[in-house]
Amino acid sequence: MWPFLATLSLYLTLLSPASSLLYPRASESRDLVSLDGIWQFRVSPPGDPNAGFREAWYSARLSESGTTIPMPVPCSFNDITADDEIRNYIGWAWYDRELYVPSGWSDRRVVLRFGSVNYNAVVWVNGHSAGSHEGGHLPFELEVTSLLKMGAANWLTVAVNNTLDLETIPQGKITFKDDTTRYPEGYFEQSYNFEYFHYAGIHRSVQLFTTPLAVHIQDITITTNFSTDSSGLWTAYVSYEVDVVRSAKASARSSLVKIRDQRGRAVHFKSLPLLPKNGRIRGMVTIPNATLWWPVGMGETPGFQYTLEVVETADTATRRGGSEMDVYRQLFGVRTVTWDSDRLYVNNRPFYFRGFGKHEDANIVGRGLSLPLIMRDINLIVWSGANSFRTSHYPYAEELLDQTDAAGIVVIDESPAIGLEGFGATLLAKHKRVMEELVARDKNRPSVLVWSLGNEPQSAEEAAGPYFKAVYDHTRALDPTRAITTVVSVGADKDQASASMDLVLINRYFGWYSDSGRAEVIERQMLTEAAAWRRTFGKPLVVSEYGAGSVAGLRDLPAFIWTEDYQAEFLRQYHKAFDKLISTETWFAGEMVWNFADFAVPREYIRPQFCMKGMFTRERKPKLAAYVLRDRYTRLAELEAARWTPKV
Repeated sequence: MWPFLATLSLYLTLLSPASSLLYPRASESRDLVSLDGIWQFRVSPPGDPNAGFREAWYSARLSESGTTIPMPVPCSFNDITADDEIRNYIGWAWYDRELYVPSGWSDRRVVLRFGSVNYNAVVWVNGHSAGSHEGGHLPFELEVTSLLKMGAANWLTVAVNNTLDLETIPQGKITFKDDTTRYPEGYFEQSYNFEYFHYAGIHRSVQLFTTPLAVHIQDITITTNFSTDSSGLWTAYVSYEVDVVRSAKASARSSLVKIRDQRGRAVHFKSLPLLPKNGRIRGMVTIPNATLWWPVGMGETPGFQYTLEVVETADTATRRGGSEMDVYRQLFGVRTVTWDSDRLYVNNRPFYFRGFGKHEDANIVGRGLSLPLIMRDINLIVWSGANSFRTSHYPYAEELLDQTDAAGIVVIDESPAIGLEGFGATLLAKHKRVMEELVARDKNRPSVLVWSLGNEPQSAEEAAGPYFKAVYDHTRALDPTRAITTVVSVGADKDQASASMDLVLINRYFGWYSDSGRAEVIERQMLTEAAAWRRTFGKPLVVSEYGAGSVAGLRDLPAFIWTEDYQAEFLRQYHKAFDKLISTETWFAGEMVWNFADFAVPREYIRPQFCMKGMFTRERKPKLAAYVLRDRYTRLAELEAARWTPKV
């Protein structure tokens, strides 16, 4: 094992984060402080990846270990400097910052939350171990109450490792170059099972939040259903589970649950019986004349959400008085997701995916959280007439999913398991854990209709069948309410993964990777391919990727490969095939173009720094293909809206 991975394994064995993944929200009982800003940063010395651990850089301010540079958080560290070593760095990178904690928090429980650190993180507070987490793209929390100095200066240290191997998700390989006549001693190359640039760092917000010591709301799970009366009005049924943690010295007093509409008006409230010191509140409430959550373009106001407000009170002897109260508010939408052998259904109406594959990728920030970029992307998705996207090939920021929930944009929520091979027991255990974290984070989001277990595994391998069946079964046990898929790229006659899935999603590039530049063969090949998948599996089929690259501004007549003209013609030929499938086959369930925008790729000679398959440039400027796609999606959206709009 590569030595800095051995060091990491020790920390991951000894330390584990808290399990709750509720998004931090300020309330009457909870304070929230952002630690975003400029941190101090350095990488390990060349050839000595474990120096920071051996020399205990965490035991004092990072600047005392050597030269540091300012580094923004959240952000990928790769594109911030002009230093090639930092841009392409593999190994342990170190961050630290100072923080002050209010003295008023001395009788509060304090939690440190990271939205995403890629790939591994080890955390210290004031030189003391706080915890660790393996895996990028998902949040983790560490209770740090006992490690902080209230009303005084503290420092926070984070070691980040972006090394990938065959037992990480996603996978990678480390290859040592042992020929010292060609390479320096110890020289190695990190390669990947994916085509996007491996950005690293503290990618999403870092926050401190408090809860009462005596009692706090640990988790909330909401599921919904509805019925329709003879006049067409909906009655919603909202089931909820609230996990509550009480201290040993606290006694239960009361629980109160309210449901509010988008204007903040209470539509239901209920006082619940007392619980043991640690317990779960379960209940169901009815909302008459309810408003359902709809995807955009289905003839209803999209994205309507209610708020579940939970108030938990416990009696305790504290300096704050005789009782403590915790309040948390969770948004949710009333909707159902079902599926059969032909289609996915939202609120009992068939849903057709017209969408994108995407990436979290932008100039300078890399994969770091950018609220302006989120809003630009949401607006471009709406402008295009799309109703969905897939979080290819990893979970996206919660702040983006807030907007998809509100806008009615459907999400296929994908794990970071891309290009998997080997399918051993260690990989399976990690894959299951990733799905646990993903479901825990996004289970209450109405826009998430499908879990994707991963993208383009080596699913022709015999071991892929039982492996993906095991991950499917585990995910189904976690969430019985959503469809599950794995996106595949092998042929229907070879694939071992899709037999276990609810939907079949395939990536196909006729006229690009095969028969390059020959758009005239696309329609025939796509129709043949779709029929083969239907014969083999008998399940709803979505083409989750199809696309051609273009250099923005490169034009030619007649169209030639890599021009905007060829990219546009490529799309039109696929759309001919899709239209035939829509008109004749009930089981053809959607189309998702690859890609929304150009994105960065690893160092290679076949592409000039970026994958150029975007409908938009990396700067979010439209190519010709964006207008072709908008014309199509707008037409499909108009047909969809007419289907559900009542005739007067």
